[in-house]
Amino acid sequence: MDRKDNGEMIYLDNAATTRTAPEVVEAMLPYFTEYYGNAGSIYGLGSESKKALLGARETIAGTLGAETNEIYFTAGGSESDNWALKAVFEAWQDKGRHIITSKIEHHAVLHTCEYLEKMGAQITYLDVDAEGIVDLLQLERAIRPDTVLISVMAANNEVGTIQPVKEIGAIAAAHGILFHTDAVQAYGHLLIDVKECHIDLLSASAHKFNGPKGVGFLYIGQKARIRPLIHGGQQERGRRAGTENVPGIVGMAAAAKRAYENPEERAKKERLLRDYLIGRIEELVPDVTLNGHRTRRLPNNVNFSFAGMEGETILIMLDMAGICASAGSACTSGATDPSHVLLAMGLSKEQARGSVRFSLSEENTIAELDLVAEELARIVERVRGLMKIC
Repeated sequence: MDRKDNGEMIYLDNAATTRTAPEVVEAMLPYFTEYYGNAGSIYGLGSESKKALLGARETIAGTLGAETNEIYFTAGGSESDNWALKAVFEAWQDKGRHIITSKIEHHAVLHTCEYLEKMGAQITYLDVDAEGIVDLLQLERAIRPDTVLISVMAANNEVGTIQPVKEIGAIAAAHGILFHTDAVQAYGHLLIDVKECHIDLLSASAHKFNGPKGVGFLYIGQKARIRPLIHGGQQERGRRAGTENVPGIVGMAAAAKRAYENPEERAKKERLLRDYLIGRIEELVPDVTLNGHRTRRLPNNVNFSFAGMEGETILIMLDMAGICASAGSACTSGATDPSHVLLAMGLSKEQARGSVRFSLSEENTIAELDLVAEELARIVERVRGLMKIC
């Protein structure tokens, strides 16, 4: 059935990006037209923008248990990850050049680590188990006297597995090592207290939690002595020069407030939808494997491998039926290599290439998920049937 002809679409790729919420757009609009002054100006119009930035900083800090002056605005998650790793490495070289991360990090972290290796850094890449969880014992054993940073994501963007962030933070703190977590997928879905979890740096991006694209933040704790990212002005307390994106920042704060007004209720609804879709796919589609931890995963993440099939083929046919999903990270779309996350979890290249990720929102319905599971079953049966004929 081609639902595109009827103008209908089922969107299940919220890990790639989310719809900007109407109330977020409404909050942003005045800062494009009415309060458009530069926040660095001393006259009234500029002070309105400055006031908006302070309010946004307070809102975001409140969601993390952070101090207002520990929130720094950026252009998104990749910039925040780059800043955290590069600036720590540069500032802490007198102590050491060793960084610990995991094999399943987003490429914003992994590619930055590759760059830092060329600059003289020594990187340890931790293994994960079959469900995508970092081995804490291996982490402890990897720590050296010259280790300056541990960077492990809060939750994986492909398979949704949630890492033991609090335990990792405790290990880092016990050894006097800075801890950075890429929370781009987790923020807005999970409750994270940076003090309780001993997090020194945390990255987030607004468009992952119903905010606008092109804006994010980096939480920098008080003990994280790091260098500026961009020179040329006093914006962001001299650490990131450049005129602030006031409308985007206001929108991000509105999205954060929306996400954390009733976080447990939202997560509960998403988990119900997630588990329902998992159950329906396992019921209707033979020879499938759920990737990632069954319960210790993001409330909106579903990732399956389909035996003997290419994920890309499934995605194209789902798209023809008006269903949006993905094969993993949107940042690697078009790549021919199988997912580095799934390979690190022990899947074969064939299994990894046969994976599809569905990422839901609280706006999805049971009726939609029934349609998705039924359409998926038809697609898999059709393609496997053709493969047998050939």
